[in-house]
Amino acid sequence: MAKKIEATSAKGVASLLKAGIKGDYRAFDGLYLKVSGEGTGSWFIRFQMDDKRQRMGLGPAGIKGLSLAEARAKSIEMLSMVANGINPKEKREQEKIQAKAKSITFNQVAEDYIQAKSSEWRREKQANDWRATMNTYASPVIGNKSPAEITTDDILKILNPIWQSKHETANKVRNRIEIILNAAKARKLREGENVAAWRGHLELILPKLNKKVRHHPALDWEHVPALWRSLKRSDTQAATVLMFKLLTCVRSSEVRSAQWSEIDFNTKTWIIPADRMKVNTEHRVPLSQAAIDLLNTLPRTSSDLVFEGRIKGRPTSDMTLSMFLRRADAKKFQDDGIGWRDKHGEIIVPHGFRSTFRDWAAECTNFQNHIVEQALAHSVGSAIELAYRRGDLLDHRRKLMEAWAEYITTSKAANIVQFKQA
Repeated sequence: MAKKIEATSAKGVASLLKAGIKGDYRAFDGLYLKVSGEGTGSWFIRFQMDDKRQRMGLGPAGIKGLSLAEARAKSIEMLSMVANGINPKEKREQEKIQAKAKSITFNQVAEDYIQAKSSEWRREKQANDWRATMNTYASPVIGNKSPAEITTDDILKILNPIWQSKHETANKVRNRIEIILNAAKARKLREGENVAAWRGHLELILPKLNKKVRHHPALDWEHVPALWRSLKRSDTQAATVLMFKLLTCVRSSEVRSAQWSEIDFNTKTWIIPADRMKVNTEHRVPLSQAAIDLLNTLPRTSSDLVFEGRIKGRPTSDMTLSMFLRRADAKKFQDDGIGWRDKHGEIIVPHGFRSTFRDWAAECTNFQNHIVEQALAHSVGSAIELAYRRGDLLDHRRKLMEAWAEYITTSKAANIVQFKQA
């Protein structure tokens, strides 16, 4: 009996819902009532597009749902879209995505990206640097905007005040905004071109500035023995760390995080694991006798750290080393008007020790370039050369580091350096 009742009238719809016999009942062209139980039902339309039969729900039926008239009006609207080549189901999904996109801000996308990538970044400082640049420059302008709302004018409002005066920072900010907007696009939170892109977009609006390569201020190699003697006179941990850095020529982060378990006193070798290296490859450092002697003067702590900072279990900070050199420069400059500075008059920094070593090796020794570069954990040569040269030249580098140690720790430098043959 219930199946003979039609959904083409309000009374018929009410009767079908009351009967609760499950099934699909035709109401008008393309419009159907789906009864799923007693008093429970919904409206849907059927249509064909791109040679595929499709089905799209319109909403619930019954007292708290759409009436037959409302469902019919809605079906006419949807089916007219089909007649005009528009898929109403896809259009509705797109509208949902757009509504969701408007509720998510640039700040939220930026934080999601930073958290997702933090596991790839070896240092916590990198994530903090991303947050700092976004909070300082981007957030005040676009932080609370949805990615889809951000325009080229917004990006220019961020970059114009710092493009000339802080070009390096401005370019970093632009690049990071571009990446975050790309992440937003991947999440379907925006469409179209990336308004922070340089090529084909901002390069046509902003002036291209010549990048000035800024090297870390480094001491001339002739003055290193004097610096060594000055460091020896200090009883601070910072001076000891800098002395060990001078002797090993590794990066500051690698020295500060050095662990006793990585050092083999029998073979005089320090093995830095790959996860602490910039190149993500294990690095064997040959330790000169001077480096071994220095290590033997150091106390052991409860942690495995060679240079434990003021906070237990944490290495000494990079700022501690930089500030030590600044104070040492100030004192020396007051005494002699020279200080610890490079040829441009800038105060030297810990990372500059590597450049000083490189200049000394090039100007004063016969050691081949690839041996010196290997000592600095640099990759030298083509991919083919690297494929065939798989050794790390440890024995050759040991001789190099012994020569360097003898040079910086003796006052009779001229008798130690292996000068190049003419």
